[in-house]
Amino acid sequence: MHDGDVVVIGGGYAGVRLAKRLDTTARVTLVDRKEIFFHRIASLRAGVRPEWSVTPFIPYDRLLRHGRIVVGKAVRVETGERHVVLATGERLPYDVLVIATGADYPEPARFLGTTAEEAVKSFAEHQRNIAAARHILVVGGGPSGVELGAEIRLARPDARVTLAHAGPALLDATGSARAGRKARAWLESHDVEVRLDSFMAPGNDFGTYRDAHGHIIEADLSFWATGTTPNTLWLRLAGHGDWLNPAGHVKVDRMLRVEGKPDVFAVGDVNDATELKITPAALAQADLAAHNIRTYLNSSGRHRKEPRLYRQSHRIPIIVPFGPADGLTVLPVPGGDTAVLGSRTSVLAKAKTLMTPYMRRQLGYTAT
Repeated sequence: MHDGDVVVIGGGYAGVRLAKRLDTTARVTLVDRKEIFFHRIASLRAGVRPEWSVTPFIPYDRLLRHGRIVVGKAVRVETGERHVVLATGERLPYDVLVIATGADYPEPARFLGTTAEEAVKSFAEHQRNIAAARHILVVGGGPSGVELGAEIRLARPDARVTLAHAGPALLDATGSARAGRKARAWLESHDVEVRLDSFMAPGNDFGTYRDAHGHIIEADLSFWATGTTPNTLWLRLAGHGDWLNPAGHVKVDRMLRVEGKPDVFAVGDVNDATELKITPAALAQADLAAHNIRTYLNSSGRHRKEPRLYRQSHRIPIIVPFGPADGLTVLPVPGGDTAVLGSRTSVLAKAKTLMTPYMRRQLGYTAT
């Protein structure tokens, strides 16, 4: 029995999880501009190593047994008529709308184009540039910057690699000084130059970069791992700027509904429910929103369930790979402290496979 039309805009981690959860109880339409799922967790390695080029791409065709996938771009939400309007002009009716458009990441963790072939070409260009570069600069000392710096160093042991971070310590957003020290020790032991308190900007000449102190770095290739931007410009252009906070995230209540819109939900990196924009948080939000959507669609039934409130988890581990055979895991523990686990845990949990078998199973494929 399928009660109600649910349109999910965005086929990232939160979008596919929620669509799959609702597939047996609602008429689900998943809209994404890409024709294939992009496993972003594997993208940094794919941008460095040719043998990983196709790993991040998993077809959508086994995700839904009853619902459908629409490749397209949403340009407008008509809340009065309850329609999503696509760039083609097609109108999708909904009883519940879910915004799961995620965030835009710096390259190489970015899907360019709409097909896997287009994205693979982008990865190949990064691989060629890295293979030819004499000095590679990575800007940003958060988890992505550290991971990318390590991948580049392992792929190019002969190149000069510099990691510049605006803060006083690496991985400072994790709240663990020990994790930052361990990351720095690994990088420096592998001849990566780590520059802290170095807010970088492009210099006046091509291939030059200047920090806040006026120091110049010359590099023939750079990557900027300095944060993400929520994919909500289309909402602002469509007249829904009041749904967004100053940073561009969708404002949601504790049921993960857009404020004042009981039939519109937002999950994952696109919303303001948590500052910790990592995959486990997006999956947890998708599960909770799926429950609340079922509750909304069956609000008048005799077996009505109560909605659940989203609570940020402060126990989600943050795993930072140093290539496939090393890394660290920051695990919050009771009392507000953190534990830092070493390479064995990190390799088993993420570093070796980058969670690819897990995501393949999520989309209906075998692990390999």
